[in-house]
Amino acid sequence: MDSRFDPHSTQGAGITVQRALELPGLRSGLPEVLAGADRLHRPIRWVHAGEVPNIASLLKGGELLLTTGYGLGTRPADQRAFVRTLAERGIAALVVELGPRFARLPAALIETARTAGLPLVQLHREVPFVAVTEEIHTEIVNGHYALLQRAEEVHRRCTQALLGGGGVPQVLRILAEFSGNPVFLETADGQLLYAAGAGPADTDPLQVWEGLRGQHKNEPPAGTTLVDVPGGGPGSGSVRARLVLLPVSAPVAPVHRIAAERAAGILAVVLMQARQEEELAARGRGDFLSDLAEGRIAAEDAPAQARVLGFKPGSSPLLPVVMRLADGLSPGGGGWAVLARAVAEKLASVGVPVLLGVRPVEGRVPLLLGLRSESERSAVADRVAAALRAGVERAGLQRPGAPPPVVVVGVAGGWAAASAGLRHAAETAAAAQGLPELPWYDARRLDIDLLLWRLRDHPDLAAFVDRAIGPLRDHDRRSRPPLLPTLETYLAHAGRKAETARELHLNRQTLYNRLARIGELLGTDLDDPQTVLALSLALRARRHVP
Repeated sequence: MDSRFDPHSTQGAGITVQRALELPGLRSGLPEVLAGADRLHRPIRWVHAGEVPNIASLLKGGELLLTTGYGLGTRPADQRAFVRTLAERGIAALVVELGPRFARLPAALIETARTAGLPLVQLHREVPFVAVTEEIHTEIVNGHYALLQRAEEVHRRCTQALLGGGGVPQVLRILAEFSGNPVFLETADGQLLYAAGAGPADTDPLQVWEGLRGQHKNEPPAGTTLVDVPGGGPGSGSVRARLVLLPVSAPVAPVHRIAAERAAGILAVVLMQARQEEELAARGRGDFLSDLAEGRIAAEDAPAQARVLGFKPGSSPLLPVVMRLADGLSPGGGGWAVLARAVAEKLASVGVPVLLGVRPVEGRVPLLLGLRSESERSAVADRVAAALRAGVERAGLQRPGAPPPVVVVGVAGGWAAASAGLRHAAETAAAAQGLPELPWYDARRLDIDLLLWRLRDHPDLAAFVDRAIGPLRDHDRRSRPPLLPTLETYLAHAGRKAETARELHLNRQTLYNRLARIGELLGTDLDDPQTVLALSLALRARRHVP
């Protein structure tokens, strides 16, 4: 683990009594601890110097009090009362400098400090209180600055995760790693949205959540940190969700709350983009499916996380499906919620478990379906593709003249296969744009298109296309009729001229003339198998090059 995210290095800020005694200012006074040696780990909030009997009324708690003892009084009863009021106020420690007032501290003072559990230190040499105060205050400020730096590092990592395409789960995992405790995001009414981080002995965070919620139905466990994630417009005061940091493996330190507050601001921006609960849930499922596809969720951990999202396929084969919208057709104004809800309603009658998510940044809709058997893959794919297209229309995304969405169906299998299948289907959906329209594409049949798509930015692919069909492209820019569609149809029918002529609505002689012209322009024989292969690849690749 990165040392910056060691939970044990973030438990407190500022300075303890022990550390203050080790600094040059107090160390030069030869400090001697007379009481409360077991409480020197107390943090010092501030330093105060004073000589008045009622000084406790001026303090707020957590101070290190410096005094020469003139305000302690001369009677043992006054000295006891002085110490007791300081202890009740909750100061960190009392430091008394020996000198004109006391050559040694009175027994009543020491005994009361021991009884009250108040650290009591006497200085055998005179020290400048101003220098001590400045020195300790510098340490306190530096400590708080270090806390802010650690929290800022969490904020930076969370921002990078979101900019890199990650979602709410990644933000929670960063917080959980930083705090060393499980972290949860719940709705304002207490419904769990996301969970991250492990409990004791690597227990599932959902088990931790369910166990603690069962024990603490009305209020969270002691030490729990709750941070509101704001919703609505600026100044609205509404709460969209709530971050919950549970003190399961270690206490929740102040720096963890600061980090959570920074993360809440990031989450607020994300959640404001999903103004409907359906969209928020769909995005959450999309984040899960994306993390599964990218390997950020292990196959053995996926079933438990999927159950939280309502997906319980049991031992059924899982069928990955991805729909990709045409570029520029990303819905806004709650369109993702409309799309997700419409598709879910259509799929309700399919009779198989369905987990549907949305990925607005990529314009994708990933799904997992639990099949009863692999034999029903095609039938289920037909219904899913129809439901997805109906959802696109209902969301108002099928604009006139725009390319239809591409639906790609992967191979059914277990959770490990689903991870690879979702990734493969997502890439294939990008590669399939521009192909002849089909209700859905089988990912297994588009591997050549996927390979060419992956090479789309390589200059060799553009050079290959130019060598293979460049003369035809030049011809079609200048002359009519275009010859590329004739070649494409001819190759699609495996060189069967009668079928090619029928599809192009040409008589045979016209087709023969066009094929002869194509062979002349390319300087090749269209009956040569190697030539046919090269031309077929070039025609497929031309969609991916300028």
